[in-house]
Parts: sequence; C-alpha cells; structure tokens
Amino acid sequence: MATQGETKNEEEDLSADINKWTKHQVKQWALNLDGVDAKFADMLYQQDINGASLVLLDRADLMDSGVTLGPAKLIINARDKVMKLRKEQSTYGSNQIGRTCKPYPFHRYHDSYRYRENSILDVPESSALDFVEPCHEYKGFIHTPDENKMEKFTSEVIRFAAACMNSRTNGTIHFGIGDMPEFTHGQVLGVIVTDREAYGNALQRAVEGHFEHKHISAAKSCIKPPRFVTILNQDMTSSEKSVVEVDIVPSFIICEQNHYHILQSKKTKKKTKNKETDDIGEKPSKQFFVRDGSSSRDLLAPTTFAKPGKEYADFLEKLPQLSQLRQQEEEKQLKVVRSSVQGSRLSQMITGGSQSLDKSHFEQYVIVTNKSHPVQLESLGFLLELNPIAVLDFDPESADNGLQKHIGEQSTVSTHLPVDYKITEAIEDIAKKLKLTRNTSWVFCNGGLKNEVPSDIDSWLMGKGASVRDVISFLCRKEVLPQKRYLVIFLIFSTVSEKSDPLIETFSMFLQELKVTEQILCICENENAFNCWKDLIQARYTIDISHRCIYELSFAQVNGTICSLLSENRRACRFLSCGGGSKVLFEKKVEGSLSSLDVLCVNQCEGGSEDKVHIEENFYKGGKVSWWNLYFSEQPGSTPFIKRDKFDFIIDTVIPELNTSRKACVQFNLIHVPGCGGTTLAMHILWALKDKFRCAVLKDCNADLADVAQQVVKLLTFKEEKSPQIPVLLLIDDFDDINNVIDLKEHIEKECVRMDIKSRSPQVFLLNCMRTESVDQTETTVETVLIDNSLSEAEQRLFEQKLVEIEKTHKNAETFYGFMIMKKNFLPEYIQGVARNTLKGFDIHQKHAQLIAVLVLLEVYCKGASLSISLCEEFLGLQPKPCCGSGRIEDGFGKFSTLIARCVVEDKVRFEAVKIMHSSIALHCLQEINTTYQVKKADIANLLLNTDNFYECTQGKGKLMQDVRKMLVKRNHSIHEEDTQFSPLIQGIVSESRGLEEMVLQNAAKRFEKDSIICQLLARYYYLKRKDFEEAKQWALQAKRLSRENSYIADTSAQVMKHELKNAVLSQKEDSIKPSVLSSLLHMAQSATEGFQEVHQLARKESEHRFLHKTDNSPLNTSGCLGEIQVAVMVIEILKKTSIFSLGNVGHDLMGQLLSGKIKIQQLEKHDPRHNKHMAYYQVLREFEDFLYNLKTKTKRQIDFLENIYVNLGPRLGSRDSREQVARQELLRCFKQYVNLFCKIDCADLLKNKGLNFMLQVEKARQFLEARKADTHSGILNCLSNGTPPEMMEKIARQYDVILKNSEEVNVTDKINYIYVNVVLSRIKPQSRQYLQYQCIIDLLKKVLDGQIPLKDNLPLYFLAVALLWPQQSLISPENLRNVGKYVSQMRTLYSAAMKEVCNGKWPVVHFLMGKKQGYERLVHIANIENSASAGQEKISSLWENDKIWKVDGIEELLCRVTGKVKRSVILADTCVPDFKIEINPMFRSQLSGRENGSKVSFFIGFTIKGPFAIDIE
Repeated sequence: MATQGETKNEEEDLSADINKWTKHQVKQWALNLDGVDAKFADMLYQQDINGASLVLLDRADLMDSGVTLGPAKLIINARDKVMKLRKEQSTYGSNQIGRTCKPYPFHRYHDSYRYRENSILDVPESSALDFVEPCHEYKGFIHTPDENKMEKFTSEVIRFAAACMNSRTNGTIHFGIGDMPEFTHGQVLGVIVTDREAYGNALQRAVEGHFEHKHISAAKSCIKPPRFVTILNQDMTSSEKSVVEVDIVPSFIICEQNHYHILQSKKTKKKTKNKETDDIGEKPSKQFFVRDGSSSRDLLAPTTFAKPGKEYADFLEKLPQLSQLRQQEEEKQLKVVRSSVQGSRLSQMITGGSQSLDKSHFEQYVIVTNKSHPVQLESLGFLLELNPIAVLDFDPESADNGLQKHIGEQSTVSTHLPVDYKITEAIEDIAKKLKLTRNTSWVFCNGGLKNEVPSDIDSWLMGKGASVRDVISFLCRKEVLPQKRYLVIFLIFSTVSEKSDPLIETFSMFLQELKVTEQILCICENENAFNCWKDLIQARYTIDISHRCIYELSFAQVNGTICSLLSENRRACRFLSCGGGSKVLFEKKVEGSLSSLDVLCVNQCEGGSEDKVHIEENFYKGGKVSWWNLYFSEQPGSTPFIKRDKFDFIIDTVIPELNTSRKACVQFNLIHVPGCGGTTLAMHILWALKDKFRCAVLKDCNADLADVAQQVVKLLTFKEEKSPQIPVLLLIDDFDDINNVIDLKEHIEKECVRMDIKSRSPQVFLLNCMRTESVDQTETTVETVLIDNSLSEAEQRLFEQKLVEIEKTHKNAETFYGFMIMKKNFLPEYIQGVARNTLKGFDIHQKHAQLIAVLVLLEVYCKGASLSISLCEEFLGLQPKPCCGSGRIEDGFGKFSTLIARCVVEDKVRFEAVKIMHSSIALHCLQEINTTYQVKKADIANLLLNTDNFYECTQGKGKLMQDVRKMLVKRNHSIHEEDTQFSPLIQGIVSESRGLEEMVLQNAAKRFEKDSIICQLLARYYYLKRKDFEEAKQWALQAKRLSRENSYIADTSAQVMKHELKNAVLSQKEDSIKPSVLSSLLHMAQSATEGFQEVHQLARKESEHRFLHKTDNSPLNTSGCLGEIQVAVMVIEILKKTSIFSLGNVGHDLMGQLLSGKIKIQQLEKHDPRHNKHMAYYQVLREFEDFLYNLKTKTKRQIDFLENIYVNLGPRLGSRDSREQVARQELLRCFKQYVNLFCKIDCADLLKNKGLNFMLQVEKARQFLEARKADTHSGILNCLSNGTPPEMMEKIARQYDVILKNSEEVNVTDKINYIYVNVVLSRIKPQSRQYLQYQCIIDLLKKVLDGQIPLKDNLPLYFLAVALLWPQQSLISPENLRNVGKYVSQMRTLYSAAMKEVCNGKWPVVHFLMGKKQGYERLVHIANIENSASAGQEKISSLWENDKIWKVDGIEELLCRVTGKVKRSVILADTCVPDFKIEINPMFRSQLSGRENGSKVSFFIGFTIKGPFAIDIE
C-alpha cells in the first residue's frame, strides 16, 4: 500500500506506452490536469476509458459523453503532449546502454567530470552506509510536465534532504537518472534545463517554506546548491541535457543532536449539494523522513504495521547515538597529509632528467588528449611552453569550446584532419605543407573539423582508427621526429573507462611504434582516472604504466611544476621597440604566427640561464653566432663583442643613406667570403639596432616568399596599425640567388601597398648577407659592403684582446679553430697544420672517418651543408636513450670532433645537425685526405652516393639529398662558358682524376633514378665531354620522360642533336661534302631545329603559366630561339661546303636566294651548267626544300624576337644574369654570319634589267638596314645604347629616305621606323641636318596614327605617340593631346598581349625621360642620366635602386617635374591642357602607399614600351 512517505508518485509509475494505461491510471492522470474537474475524470472512468481508447478519442467523442468544450480541449491537448513526450523519451530505452561510470565526485562543483548518455552509474540507490559515503536516489524526471517540474524537484529534494539529515548520512539525489522497469537502474538520461538559477532560487524558497523556522539555517547549510552535470553524447559531443544533482552534507557541527520535521501543505476538498469544490484553505502537516532502503519514508505517516508514533519515538531515542557515530566517521575521514614525490617525478620525466626545459633531453613533444572541461583549461599554460609539435585531440568540440579554442587564442596552431597525414608524396614535403615544425599541428581525431562527423566509442576504431594510425606512423618516422628525443604526453582530462576508448587504441598505436614506455608520460585528472587508465592498459598489454603516470597532482600543480622548469628568460615577457624608447608586449600568439622569422626583442636573453660555456665553445669553434653570444659579451666581466671595421660604416653611413629613399622596402648587401665573419657582423648589426628597428632573421631561405612578406609586414604593423613608427630590419642569410632577394623585396612592397601603410620613408630594410668565393669581382657601392678574408690591424688587436679573455674561461681554447683562423688572419700554414694534425691516422675504412670525409666534401662544394645528428647516430651505430644520459654525438667522431660544430637547420622539418666548423678547414682537410691518405674526391663522392644508410628514413634525409644534388648539378655561371659546363665538384674530380667522374655520375643516376635533372646532367656529360651522342640521347630521352613539360629538359635533347651536328661538321676534313653526308647533316639539322622549336613552345607555355598564376619571376627560357639560330648558321656553313654553292659570289648569292625562298631548287638546277654532276646534291636538297626555303625567315624572326626582349626589357633592379650576357654574345656571333649571307647579295649580278634600278636601290637599302639591325624599332632604339657612331646613324636615316622615296607602296612599319630613326639621330647628333624638323615628324606621326595600323605595329607606334605628343606645351592640337590618354591605356593592353610570354622577371626599360626643353630635346635618353652620374655600372644600378640617381648634380635640371593627384594606386598627371589629366602608374607602387586620394605629388615621367611611369615621386 502506497503511503505519503514514498517518493515515487503515481505519475512517474505511468508506463511509457500510453496504450498500457488502465482506466484507473487514466482517471488519476485526468485528476491531475489543471482546469479539469473531478467529475470529468469520473466520466472517463465510468465510460471505461483506458490508455488504448484514450489514444483514439477526439473532441467530439468527449463532448458526446458529457464533457464540456473547455475541459474536452484541455484533455485532448494534454493527451497529445503526453504522447509526444513519451515518444521522445522512449528513445532512451531503444538507445544502446552504455558502460558503467562513477557518479560526480561528492560535494564538488568545479571538477571536470561529465556523464555520457546512457551510461550506468555504478552505485545503486541505497540507505545510509557509513554516514560519510553518500547514499543515492534516482529520479527519471523525464515524464514530468514542464509546468510541474519545479514543484516536483523541490518536494523530492526536501524529502530526501530531511531523510538524510535525520539519518545523519551524506547523500545525493539525481534528477535525470532512470530506474527500473522502464530503464536500466542508474541509466543516465538527462533533462534539458533552461534556467539553472531558477532551480537554486526555488530550492531556497522550499527550504524556508518546509523546514521549521529554527532549523532553516541548518537546512540551508546541509542542502547544497543544485549541481548541473553536463551529458555528452555517445560521440563525445555536448548535448543540451544535464543531470541535476543536490548533495546533502549533515555535518555534526551543524546538526548536532537535532531532528528535523518538514511541513507539508495539504489541499482539502469540500462537497456541496451538486458538486465538489476545492477548499482554498490549507492544512499543514508535519512529516519526519528517514532513509529506509532505497527510498525516504515518513515515520509520522499512518501505517498498519506498527503502533502509531512508535517508530518515530524509537528513532528519536537513538538519534544521539547516530550523531555520535556521524562525528566519529567524520574524524576518521579527515585526510592524512600524504607526502608525494610526483612533482619531482614529473620534472624528471618531462625533461628526460635534465630538470630544465631549456636543456630538455626531449626536442619535441606530442600531446594526446580527450574531452576537456572549462575548469581544466585554466591550468594549461604549460602547453604553450612545451610548444608541442602535434596535438592529437579526441574532443570533437575542441575548436568550439575546448582545448584547441583555448590554446588557439594564445598561440598559433595549424588545424588538420588525420587524412592530411596520409603519405601521398615525400615525407618532408608533407611535413612542410603541415607546417609541422613551424606551428603546433592540431589533429582532430574524432571529427569536429571540416564537417567531419564524430564517432562513438564503438564505431571510432572502424571509422577513424586507420587514419589516426597514419598520423602516429607519420610522426614517429625518423625523418620527422628525432629518434628517442621526443615525448608523447597523454593528457587524460576525462576518465577513460572503456577498453575500446580511442585513447586506449591510440596508446596501443604509439606503443607499437615506440616499443617502450619511456617515451610516454600520462597525466591524469585524479586517482580514479588513473586507476581506470592503468587497469585498462594492464588488462590489454600486461604492462604496469604506473611509473609513467602523474595522478596525485592537480592540473594547477602540474602547470606550476612544469612552468617552474623554465629559465627566467623563457618565463619573461618579450618586448618589441616602438621607437623613442617605448615598447610593446610581443604576444606569444603573434610571435608564433611569424613562423618564418626569428624575431629579436629589445629584452632578448635578459634573465637567461643558458649554458654560457657550451654556447661560447660552439661559436668559437666555428658554429653560427647566436643572440646569446652577443648578450654574454655585454655582461660585466666580458670584453665587448668584436666590432669589425665595416660595422660603423654600415650603421653610420649605409643605413642613413637608405633611409632617405621613398620606397617601402630597401636592401643592402653584405657580400662575404665564407668563414670570414659576414653573418656574425650582420647579427651584430641587428643586435646594436634592436632599439631602433624591429629586427628579425629569416629562418628558412626556402620559405614561400609571399608568406614571408606577410609576416614581415605583420611584424611591422604589430600594435602600429597603418602608421608604423619604427621600421623592420630583416637579415637574409645565404640566399643562393640575388633574384630571390629581389622577389622578396617586391612581395614586401606589394604587401605594404595592400595594407595601405602610410609612410614617406622605407618601412623594411633587407640586410642581404651572401657568400662569394671572391670579392674581387664585386664593386663596392652605397648599399653593397664587402668582407674578405683579411683583417685590418685594428681588428687583429681586438682578436688578441678577446683571446686573453677566452683563455681565462675555457681550457680548450686551442681547439676554437673558427676563432683562431680569424685571429691568425686566415694564415694558410696555420689551417694546414690544423688539418694535418687533426687527421693524423685517418683511415677511410673507419665509420667516423667516412663521416668526416663526407662532411668535408659537403662543406667544400655545398657551403653550409650539414648532416643531421640523427643520421650521424644511425651511421655510427650510436643508440640514443629516451631519458637522461644519452651520449654526445661529438664522442662518436672521436678525435675528429674538434672539426665539427652543431647547428640547427630550418628546412621542411627543423632539426639539429653537425657541420664542418669552418670552410677553410674543410678545404685543407680535403687536400690532406687526398695527398696524405690517397682518398680522392671521387672516392668520397661515391661513398656518399652508394651508402644507403645516408638515405634511409632519418631526419635531414631530404636536406642531404638536396645538398648532394646541388653539389652535382649547380654550376657557377660566368661569361667563360667552358669553365662552367659542370658543377665545381665534377670539374674538381675531372682535374684530380680524369675519367672517374663518369662513375660518380652513373652512381648519381642510380641514387636519383627519378630525377630528370640528374638524367639531364648525364646527357650533358656524354655530349660535351665524351662526345658519345647515342648515350647522351638515351639520357636526354629519359629526362624528357620524367619531365615532359620542362623546356630546359627539352633543350638538352635538342642540344645533343645540335652538338652531334656540330661534331659531324667539324669531323669533315674534305673541302667538299658528299651528297650522302649532306643528307645526314641536313637530317640532323632539321631534327635539331624541330627540337629547339619544341623547346620554345614549352617555354612559352611555362611563361604564360607564370604570367597567369604569378608563380615566380623566372624569365622566359630563350635557349630554343638561340638554338634554332645556331643550327641555321651551321646549315649555312654546311651548304658552303657543297660544290653547288662554293663558286664565289655567285654561289654565295644563290644560297642566300634559296634560303630566303626567292628561288626554288628546280630553278637552281635548271640554270646550273653542271646540274648532271650535281644531281645527287639536288636530290638531297629536294628532300629538305621546306626546311631550306624558310630558313632565313624563321631565323630572322627569332633574331628579332630576342632583340626585342634585350632592348625593351631589362633585368630587375639589382639583378644580374651572366647567362643572358653569354646568350647575347652568341647571338651577335650568329648574326654576323647571317649578315654575311643575307645582307651581301650582289643584286646587280642577278638583275640585269636597268629599269629595275630603283627597286635595286630599295633592296640594297633594306639589306643595309637589316645588317645594322635598323629594320626594327627595337634595333633603332638600341642605337642609343650600343655606341652607334653618329655618322652611321645618319647613313641609316639616308637609307630610309631612299626607301620612302622609291618604294611604290611604303608600308606603315617603314614610316614608324623612320620616325624612330629621326628621334634617335636627334639625340645622338643634335646638330645633324639629316633628321626632319620636329613639327614634320609630328605631322608624319599624326598621319600614321590616322591610317590603318597593323596589329604588330601598334605598340611601337603608341610608344612614339605618347613620348612625342605628351601634353607639355601648346604646339600640338588639343585633339591629339586628348588622344594621349587613350594611347596610354592601349599600350598597357597591347603590352600584356604582346609581351606576356617574355616579361616575367623583367622590367620595361625606360628609354626616355621627359625633359624641360621643347621639340626633340624634350626626350632625355636614359644614357644621358647615367652618364651624368659618372659611375660604373654597379654604382649606376645602385643609384637606380635607392633613388639617389635623381639627386645627382645636374640631373634635376635636365628633367621636367610633373605634378598630379593620387587616385588609389595610380596618379592623375596634370597637363598643359586645363582639366585634362592622364592616368599613369608609379614605377614603384609602394611610393603611393598610405597617400590619401587627391593628395598632390610631383614626379618625373619615364617612357617605356609598357607606357609612361611616374619616377621619384615626392
């Protein structure tokens, strides 16, 4: 029989299936509905309405049975709500029941514990146990209507609380936990709580309303506020549901020996004659609850099992005893202070025994973590300091409200899915894409990124386990992380209680990769989480993981312990200068985002505790200088850092000079011989200027330059927004190519423009530190400083003083070879002695000797090359240990260890390496190994290429292959082509042991079997050195197979054929070539020509792709054009050796006519008096007639094409291309032979008709012009620069007079060229009478502009029109003036169309600038400007680059400064016509950066084939 003391009401006993309700339950349900009288409930009962029939009822049925409209609608609405609610809640029963779990820690509110949906609490509902261990009571709370929930909650809590207080037991009542029979006992269901505060407020009111006044305070102390425990879905995502829990803690000090009644209001009903009504009066009744089994029972409720009040009296009698027992249990449970050593264990394990994170044995950390709680996130600062290489995060909501969001707000992370780690290409290429050693790689291992759906525990292994295994396998590869020198840390935020939990599977995967647990550390939230974790691992692997676990420390204690292992310097805030002595905090997130830069802060190294002795030793031995070396030199007791002679010059002269430039980015070069301290000087300059600049070093020269530019500008604008107060000084060390520096400079300027940075002075200074073998060939300029391998007397004195200090603090100063070489002023005898003594007893068969030999070869032929420590350990058989005490790599090198220095390599993967400590030492060691121990360069190269250990999976493998390939392939290009046919290594092997180079190259091909460049190298070797053209063709063909779309590879194939042809021609010793030989030679020539034509087509495709996608600034590969011209010249030489064309001038002229297509072979044969003798020749010629007829036309087209490039496009400022110089010299040689044939035809011998004399004059004039390249506008313009004598220019003008007067139809090209000739002649010889008056030229120009213009002539014509018609004075009609703007616009369009294939990596040449005078004199040729500067070519380039050329005396008087207004990224130039402006582009867009629209500027105008440009904008 149910009583009031039972906590389960009838409503909660209703079945989830409404169809199973009895008619009694239906009646009871109806009685509880607000607004429905009892009589209507009785009607339902009388009509036998049970659950099944209730479902079928509608409003009409109810009204027919006598229920009025209002109650009928209420009943139907309530029925529908119940059905909907029961349908929703029934899903709990159908869901898979989860595993057991612990209840939320008792009397705790800020723990990270959460329930998982459908899991089962592993404690039953119970009565008092030991008074302190809490009893539990579960309430489903899911069937309770919303309007009744608060009343249900408060009444149940009050009853349960009173029962616990009277029974003196701790207890927890749970709302949202299911019970039998509908659910599994203890099943986590959860309820949706929209207003948590309302629960607390309602409970407070209920306490005040139900407890006696004298006990209200005690009740409030014992009844704790509601706790809302979040429920996670099965896939670990957050749900909207919570379990509402209330803890009861009846402490003895509060309850003493009191007992507690609760007052329960009871509604009574009063009957009238016709109806029963609610009485508004309430009858409060006392209740006395105690815990009885799994429920709370009222001892004052009526019962048939005992005398009324007896149980109550008995309980009160034993209450003092209960209170005493409670007190005793509380005293027992007082925690004994337990001494723990887990803090020191954590320090030991996380550093590998060094007890310092600054000197940790572990170079990298990998974090594995599961669902975190907001409370835990407050104590995870140590993760930022560990800077993990990767985090494997199993929380699918980490990015929204978890760990990734928390860390991502403070540091830069790269987010990934496991699929991103799948090996689809080279390991190091994947690592580079992932930015693996640049930023923390955050891997979402259970969805939560890019719409990846999370999985529950049971489906995770099948759905996502394989891809996470890929991640772990990738990270554990030797190429990625250094073996035994990384630590995997499991941060177990949420208790792992399932054997199939993803963290257990992940632990398994790491264990399989690592083989041992010494590289694993587990940090658990608490002891309970640890026990679950330990037991699961022990059950699966029979491994006791306890010794690798931390569980007695809270995360706050873990955080404090780890952070305490940092040096003061690492813990300190870092600051950047803002100028004027002000500073700004350099946020770690921002610093992390500048992954390509090593930023030098104003307080760099302050408070540091680095190992001074070790750092100084590495530096003095020859290692790279670090900021620590500069910092140590400023400390008390130290002598100052050695100041080189050029130090003050750079700081006091070079940088101030550059600061006057108006470009956003300027550069100065520090060119130095390897090993002479160039990089050290550059770092010293940065250190000295760290208060005046924001200084940084580019860490990786192979980084994407666009990204670097963005990072540089981000550093510039950090906390400065649009108007930076202090510029950036960026050190670039060891770029191979000056063009890369120029590329970076352009990217920075573009980024400044994009960011609209306001400034009138440079914002970024690039200090380009580059190696050179000799400074003799480099000219010193304002921004180029040279450092060679000789010290001044002042510098030598400083080195002497420093040596005294070194010898006081270091016992082994005699092995500081890097320092001593400079102190000895690079004395060769000293270096030879070091090499000889150190290498004494060298044996190439010993492992460490082999390794030192390889390092020496690498350093000599690939400056700065190194071997990773991991690779050296593998090769030497050293076994690193995963904790303290691993052997030093130096020990493995034995007595050769004094020759090596440690370094850090910033490559696709960052790693630590060793290198030969000085380039001079390396060179002399190589000589010593050869002369004393008979080990040749070829032997070492073969050792390096054939030893598989060097190329197995290990760190630095990719960098080593890159360096080896570079040694084999990279040539030092110069104008002496014979000296640079092969790399210095190959040339050195040839010089030392001719013939062995072939074996080295063959071994290279085996090592780099898929490398087209190595195949190309073999092809070049065989056709250049061995003259084995068949072998060369095979290698060239293999190279083409590997790189089908590469024009340079295709060029090698064509070059093989060209050289085979050349060799065949040279081998012909006879004066006359036989027909069979002629056929063979022409066949080779035709094949070579077709090959070069293919090269040109591929080059055009490459160039168009670069133009469209802006991939790089590589210029067009013109080798196909030049090769075709070279073959044509050889064809001419071949034909000269045939008897047909060998007969003096007649044969010469006939060959010219034939190759021009003016006469056919049949005509030639017909008029040949010896045609019978020559029949075999004619048969051969007919086989190649198309090839021969078009030879001149195609050759001329290629010559003009190249000439157009060379004249109108120049190298970017600061860049030089020796290969282009070689190509131009070769073109000149070929053109001379072309002229000898095609421009010296004796037309008088061919044309006997005297009536054709005028035509003859025109033909002779055209031949003359073609021979002087004056038949094209570019050739005529070039006369201004190539030293053409004035007399020759006048003769050219006269030839055009002949053509224009005697031609029946003068073409537009001739007229345009004639105008060019007049302009050029006026500039070369102003006093000449041969050129037309200026107005006549203007009239001719206007006439040409008004006529039909061929497409090919548009661009050169508009160039003239803009230059000559620019609105400077009123002599020209307004109509023509207004057309100039149209011409400018059309020039840009035409330039893009005509020059897009050739303009990449080039700048349009400024041919003229606008001067102050009138007429022809308004055009000031650029040569006049450069001549006024009176400087060498290097200095001219320098003056151009830093804008100083415009400040040279006399130049400003020559040029006209034009005014205009800024309009976004262009300038509207003022003209002599009011309100008429012309839009022109600035030469350097950054000079407009930050200028407001409409602001006034002045500038000079330079005329180029791309249109006019604004120069020297002020």
